[in-house]
Amino acid sequence: MGLPPPPPLFLGVFLLHGILKPLWGELVFIPPFIRMSGPLVSASLVGGTKDVTLSLAVLQDKAGLLPVPACGVLHNEIGDWSLTVTPSVVRPKDVLEVTVRLKRGLQGCSSNETISFPESPCIVQTLLVSASHNSSCLAHLLIQVEIYANSSLAHNASENVTVIPNQVYQPLGPCPCNLTAGACDVRCCCDQECSSDLIELFRESCFTGVFGGDVTPPFDQLCSVQRAHGVPDWFPFLCVQSSLANSPFLGYFYHGSVSSREHASSEVYLHTDPKDFSDFGYKQEDPVMTVDKTYFTIPQVSLAGQCMQNAPVAFLQNFDVWCITDLEVYQEPDDIVNAKIKSGAMGGIVTPKVTYEEATNLEKFITSTETLLRNGSAPRNVNVEEHYIFRWNNNTISEINVKIIRAEINTQQKGIMTQRFTVKFLSYNSGNEKETSGNPGYQLGKPVRALNTNGMNVTALHLWQSAGKGWCRTATFKPILFGENAFSGCLLDVGIDESCTQLRENAAGLFDSLIQATHVAMRGNSDYNNLSDGWLKIIRADRPDTGAKPAVSGANGTCLDVPAQLNIRILFSDAGAVEGITQQEILGTETRFSSVNWQFQCGLTCEDKTDLFPLSASVQFIKIPAQLPRPLTRFQINFTEYDCNRNEVCWPQLLYPLTQYYQGEPYAQCVAKGFLLLSLLMLAMFLSNPWTRIRKAWNSATI
Repeated sequence: MGLPPPPPLFLGVFLLHGILKPLWGELVFIPPFIRMSGPLVSASLVGGTKDVTLSLAVLQDKAGLLPVPACGVLHNEIGDWSLTVTPSVVRPKDVLEVTVRLKRGLQGCSSNETISFPESPCIVQTLLVSASHNSSCLAHLLIQVEIYANSSLAHNASENVTVIPNQVYQPLGPCPCNLTAGACDVRCCCDQECSSDLIELFRESCFTGVFGGDVTPPFDQLCSVQRAHGVPDWFPFLCVQSSLANSPFLGYFYHGSVSSREHASSEVYLHTDPKDFSDFGYKQEDPVMTVDKTYFTIPQVSLAGQCMQNAPVAFLQNFDVWCITDLEVYQEPDDIVNAKIKSGAMGGIVTPKVTYEEATNLEKFITSTETLLRNGSAPRNVNVEEHYIFRWNNNTISEINVKIIRAEINTQQKGIMTQRFTVKFLSYNSGNEKETSGNPGYQLGKPVRALNTNGMNVTALHLWQSAGKGWCRTATFKPILFGENAFSGCLLDVGIDESCTQLRENAAGLFDSLIQATHVAMRGNSDYNNLSDGWLKIIRADRPDTGAKPAVSGANGTCLDVPAQLNIRILFSDAGAVEGITQQEILGTETRFSSVNWQFQCGLTCEDKTDLFPLSASVQFIKIPAQLPRPLTRFQINFTEYDCNRNEVCWPQLLYPLTQYYQGEPYAQCVAKGFLLLSLLMLAMFLSNPWTRIRKAWNSATI
């Protein structure tokens, strides 16, 4: 194997010699000493390299002393080693690159290929590279070689396909903590690449459980573990006698075959042509097509909350969405007037009828600190709202009406713009009648129908739709949708000269604007002209009294009992089914206010300052069961071990096919099969050997 490492005395002499010689301007190796663990090492020879001869020698002195090298003799190859000298790229006249490499491989170095980290190295030698001029030694490079058999530099990567065992009989990961290939993972005692000496270092801290390699733990149903837990007395009659190799983790891994990975290619053709079946009529949720065989798109909001600019419009699918767009990246859409949409009939074309309106309050749509329109600058138009009404007849589109609300801003305008897009499908013969929210029960996501008996034109309950800076004076309304809990809010600006009574009145007025109705419809198709057709009066609890409290409490400017939150609770339940579809109706609606004590915050000075008072409104839908659940008996309350919902053992379902819990087959059929099974069991019992013995014993006793 060679020599042990050289004595520390000689290493110190070589290091000191290599450090001081550059200071003297003489020839020197940098570094002067190298520990070699791979098949190749390099060093630099610095100084006057002209007419310098380099030689390589293997030290074989078993006493551990360095012999006097034979300088001047050229030895570029000795045994398994070779020496290569090339001029340096940076300074070719003064620097030489010296490379020593191992010529043979390490395949036959170790007989045990399963040991990844053997304790002793495969090659241990000491090499000496000498630089001489005219047989005079000028510099030396000492190389201590310690190469192990499984060095990553000496192995070629295996391209064999990994053999995966059948997961039906053997878990895919017998040692999940073995995360590093070709190396020992610390604390992973099931790692086959860890030697016994390495495992002893962390045996007390090994990973436990499945991650630590316990992939076949004894499960609770085994007869061998009946005393591991507090099991009932009947456990020995129902326990399982099985081998531990039958792991409960079998089947937790995908049972597939190994295949080569397919790399994505840029030349793969993706079929992106939309499918067009509109010539034979539209079906619900079919995309609306144009004559160019492309989708008719309107911006919509994805499930992730992002605004998709080119989302197809689905037939008979209404939506009302808000999109947030940066004005710097905003692009003017194509003119809808030139769009030609297929009606659904063979050769039928529908051209939208477009009307334009100018936005009156731009602060509701555009948030910016700059002037919206500067004098002398080029203006441009942006669409802040687009409303589409599709008239349908059977499975075709007969008419499309579009109303676009646009705003005129500066071309260089910067800021955030809030856009609204609505699509509504109406029947071709429908007039101005109010749209229903179901027939007869409510449909999920439809507006809750409302009515004001005082003559006001109110058809729905609302929440705030804040935009821009979130002020209440610029907030719009959005209807409350059936079955969808929601929360909204806005900011009420309060002046320093306002009284507490005025603050309460302003807050109460904003809340009243959300709930202007007096009744809500019990069903989705309740008649607005008939108050007795399922209209329920709204229960208004804890309505704020704006003048009951004093204007200011004390001298600190605190207002007491200011209404700050509106809670709307709507009770509903299942009222039956129509053609198998559950119909839901509203049982009652209640509004309740929450008040807070609020103090004006103005900092150091309070001159001409305004503060913001937050208001919030929420709606909650509470489902009431159609039938009250059966109360628990005293036996069920005291003896919880018989509760099927809290225990693994369910005694009421012992004969499950014959109980009311089984709904897979008719009850009469289950009883018939049960009696048939019972008759077969009785026949088997009469024909069995124990019964024969009992019969013989009975006959002998009677004789």
